[in-house]
Amino acid sequence: MRFETLAVHAGGEPDAETGAIAPPLHLSTTFQHAADGTLDRGWIYQRYDNPTQARLEAALAALDGASRSLFFSTGLAAASALLQAIPGDGNVVFQRDLYHGIRVLAQDWLPRWGLQARFVDATQQDALTEAIDENTRLIWLETPSNPLLTIVDIASASALRKSAQALLVVDNTFASPVLQSPLALGADVVLHSATKYMGGHSDVMGGVLSFSAPSPIAEQCFEVRKLHGASANPFAAWLVMRGLRSLPARMRMHCDNARRIADWLSAQDAVSVVHYPGLASHPQHALARQQMRDFGGMLSFEMRDGREAALRVAEATQLFQCATSLGGCESLIEHRASVEGPQPTSPKALLRLSVGLEHPDDLIADLAQALQAAKK
Repeated sequence: MRFETLAVHAGGEPDAETGAIAPPLHLSTTFQHAADGTLDRGWIYQRYDNPTQARLEAALAALDGASRSLFFSTGLAAASALLQAIPGDGNVVFQRDLYHGIRVLAQDWLPRWGLQARFVDATQQDALTEAIDENTRLIWLETPSNPLLTIVDIASASALRKSAQALLVVDNTFASPVLQSPLALGADVVLHSATKYMGGHSDVMGGVLSFSAPSPIAEQCFEVRKLHGASANPFAAWLVMRGLRSLPARMRMHCDNARRIADWLSAQDAVSVVHYPGLASHPQHALARQQMRDFGGMLSFEMRDGREAALRVAEATQLFQCATSLGGCESLIEHRASVEGPQPTSPKALLRLSVGLEHPDDLIADLAQALQAAKK
């Protein structure tokens, strides 16, 4: 079955009771059980699990090619659960360019859980090899990365983690299951912020962990979700399940629009560099072509005249709205260094674009007038 068909039908079987084609939404927080605690229908309490979430998780596992998927209240909740589930007294190797929230989590909270964070340029095989030792519990990749759109070789990292007996997790948020299949490339766990492309309409939050095989770590993550209250509500699960049905079609438009904009920005004198793996000038373009099916709807670029010029562009756009997050139908622009807190890591001249589903000519016209306004 091809991916587009799977996205529409996974978890979408007609409701057994009513025959409804659209999956039902079960909002109940509690479920009837026998006096002796026997779960006659399989459910007990919404925080543990619920029918709507179970449908979504079946669909997510199918799209990721996973043995099991778990849905969480947010992407960070999913990330936290994984980090809390692995054994302490070791280290976690993170690639250097990654989502700011994960960086803060690693720096401020890992020591409380008995783990040490190591940051490395994972695009360099030698650097990644040197960072991994017998105490490495987890290797954390994000490809394409946020916000520099770097690409890391998942298959090569998988070979390294086997020698160290460490787990390999890949944050696949920018790519989504449509564009990249990390489990097929050797990852043990895939992380998604379902808030982004999976939901697709900037109106729901959620996070996903998908596991390549049944394992104690998957069960531990389930227990962390249950006991730490990181469960999502059923309505969020229902909205994400609805988003999955149109995900392949939306990703096709996101990719086409982003490619057009990246090409146009590359020809602008005011722009010093465009970070987009679909460009032949991208340092990991060949690798992206090898392990991705397309290059995504995210890109970033740096202004030649620095931070102030970047801020003027962000202030002048009209279709691109200044806002955090990504993956919705609308296009967004953000000066990442300004929103990363007291210790930003993004280049000061960088603007990140989440390219939406508007007509690309209108988006290019908006950026053109903003670049012109930034000169004044």
